[in-house]
Amino acid sequence: MAKPRVLVTVGPSNSFKLEAIDPGFEPKMRDSVELVCLEDAIAAAETNPVQVWACFAHSSVNPDVVRKISPRNTLRAVVNYGVGTDHIDLKGLAEMGVPVSNTPGVLNDATAEMGWALLMACARRIPQCDQFCRTGQFSKYNNLVYMGKAIAETTLGIVGLGRIGQAVAERAVGFRMQVLYAGRSRQPVEVEARCGNAQHVPLDDLLARSDYVVLCCPATAETNKLMNKERLHMMKSTASLINIARGTVVDTDALVEVLRTKVIDSAGLDVFEPEPLPTDHELYTLDNVALAPHRGSATFETRAAMLKLVCDNIFAAVAGEELLTRCN
Repeated sequence: MAKPRVLVTVGPSNSFKLEAIDPGFEPKMRDSVELVCLEDAIAAAETNPVQVWACFAHSSVNPDVVRKISPRNTLRAVVNYGVGTDHIDLKGLAEMGVPVSNTPGVLNDATAEMGWALLMACARRIPQCDQFCRTGQFSKYNNLVYMGKAIAETTLGIVGLGRIGQAVAERAVGFRMQVLYAGRSRQPVEVEARCGNAQHVPLDDLLARSDYVVLCCPATAETNKLMNKERLHMMKSTASLINIARGTVVDTDALVEVLRTKVIDSAGLDVFEPEPLPTDHELYTLDNVALAPHRGSATFETRAAMLKLVCDNIFAAVAGEELLTRCN
C-alpha cells in the first residue's frame, strides 16, 4: 500500500530543504509518509495528490497553490511549524474546507525569554559592552563607560497579552515592575493578577508611561505598522522598544530614524521587515539596537516540542482525525 504523501515547503520560496528543518523531522516521518517537494506535488496532483501540506519557516500558503496541488479538493490539512500564521491565508483555506494547525503553547516560555534577553541587553548595553571588550578598548577602568538603566521597579508595557505576552508579564513580577498592557479586550481578573496585577490601558497611554515596551501581538491588517512614526514619538526618550512579534508591526524606516536621532533610547529586535534585512541596512550601523536573527523559539527543548506537535498533527490529518491545534 502506498504511503500518504506530505508536501514539505521551507521558507517564502517554498523550497524543499529538509536539512533546514529540525533534523528529527525526516526520521520521524520516513516510515509512515512520503515527503515530496512542491514541484512533485503539482506534477502528480491529478494522479497521486498530497494529503497534507507541512510548511516551515514562513512558507507562503494560499488558495491558488492549494488548487494546484489539490485540484480535486483532497488536501486534508496544512500543518504549520510555528505559532505565527501571517504567511497563511487562513480565511481562504477555511472557505475551501482545508483546516490549518500551528504550534501554540509550547513556545511561550522560550519566546518570552528572548524578549527578556533583548530587554536586558538594551537596559545594560550588553552589545556595546561586548564590542568594547572585543575591540581592545577595555585597557583601563572607566567608572562611567556604558552606564545602563534600571529594570527593577520600572514600568513594563506589553502590547498583546496573549500566551506569550502573559509569559513576559509573569517574569516581570520578580523585578517588581508595574505592568501595563494594551489589546482589543481586557483579560480576566485572574490573568491580570498572575501577570503582576497588570492594568489594561489604551495603547497611547501605555507608550507614554512605559520604560520598556514589548510587542507580542499577532501580525494582522490592524497591527501592520502599528508602531509608526507618530506612536514611536509617544514613547519616553529613555524607553526601549522590544519586538518579539513580527517585523511588520513596526515601521522600520521610522524606527531607524527615532533610534538614529535618539528620540527613544534603544531597541531590541528579534524580527524585522523585511526579513532577513539587507546586509547593508542602516539598523546594522546603529549602536543602540540589539539584534537577533528571529530566534524566539530557538531552544532545543522548545523546538523538540514544536516538532512533536507538527508530527502529531500530520499523523492526525493522514488518519482523517481532527487536528490537535486547529487555528482557522
